Amino acid sequence: MTASPTFRSTLLSQRAADIQPFHVMELLRRARELEAQGRDIIHMEVGEPDFGTPAPVVEAATRFLAGGDVHYTPALGLPALREAIARFYHDRFGADVAPERIVVTAGASGALMLALAATTDPGDEWLLPDPGYPSNRHLIRAFEGVARALAVDAASRYQPRPEQVDAAWGKRTRGLMVATPSNPTGTLLSVAEIAALHRRTRARGGVLLVDEIYQGLTYGVESASALADPVLNAADDVFVVNSFSKYFGMTGWRLGWLVAPAGFVRELEKLAQHFFISPSTPAQHAALAAFAPATIAILEERRHKFAQRRDVLLPALRALGFGIAAEPQGAFYVYADVSALADDSEALARRMIEEAGVAATPGLDFGHHLPRRHLRIAYTTHGARLLEAAERIRRLGLGS
Repeated sequence: MTASPTFRSTLLSQRAADIQPFHVMELLRRARELEAQGRDIIHMEVGEPDFGTPAPVVEAATRFLAGGDVHYTPALGLPALREAIARFYHDRFGADVAPERIVVTAGASGALMLALAATTDPGDEWLLPDPGYPSNRHLIRAFEGVARALAVDAASRYQPRPEQVDAAWGKRTRGLMVATPSNPTGTLLSVAEIAALHRRTRARGGVLLVDEIYQGLTYGVESASALADPVLNAADDVFVVNSFSKYFGMTGWRLGWLVAPAGFVRELEKLAQHFFISPSTPAQHAALAAFAPATIAILEERRHKFAQRRDVLLPALRALGFGIAAEPQGAFYVYADVSALADDSEALARRMIEEAGVAATPGLDFGHHLPRRHLRIAYTTHGARLLEAAERIRRLGLGS
């Protein structure tokens, strides 16, 4: 049922009205409709790999559920899981992160919500790269903040530059949000580059929020964390968000975490108590197995497969005329310029799914900086399907 204009004007909050649809989910819905009609759709739209949850994680959840003792955990998460995450930072990055600073959340979205709720007053502005993950600007709006876009392009690997931050910072600017690896571009910030951005935000009394949700999924370069830098690790104005969804392959379990400055933890706990009560108890017990050597071995094998997929897809897309000026080094996305093939990436995405059975996400989802020139294409399916997708697109005769 569609809401009437009278309903929208009298009952719906302006906050809700301002939130735009997540176009990739609309596209996924259309893909499911076509599949129900018997069409074969190659899914390259949603950021969800085709790999299942690693077996040790499922086994840990099964053992826990068999006991039937499924009750609330502390709002900040299971102490054992917070300790396991802290060990992960120490073992992989040499970073000493106190377990008390780690807040386990309902997905990375829950971590972002808590960080924004704890730092944002009505009218506060956040700077964030455009293109970027669409939910970020809508979460800012949900807490009565204002998202201010920093237009980024291939020249800066789609990452903000310190001088951009200086130029955009205003009286109401609260902080800067960055992502490494980035969605939709798959590009990285080095720890040194994050530190340089932090010096800008700190000098102005602001907050730096670092999205490391795709951490671990890097190709040709070692995975890194802002928390490996002693200054960033000890700072009272740096928040780091992470997730069990991407590298750990636990998308549907809806579990993430936030590493916060120690002085914020009690305030975050109060917010978490009211927002969520606690994260999913079965998911937390499952995640205790995510850091086990057997699980990490599975995840590393998958990372190598993602690298192979990327290396299959990039030349295939370029041969079709897609422009890829900044190659992805992380996540599992290619942000491709389609201007040589079509005038409008949204129309192109519709044509691809309807005529070729290939689903990809138009740039419209990711911001306002040249969105109609770009598609995000996910290499979340195996190489043969990627090549089949390229052949189906070729048969559309684009740009001819």
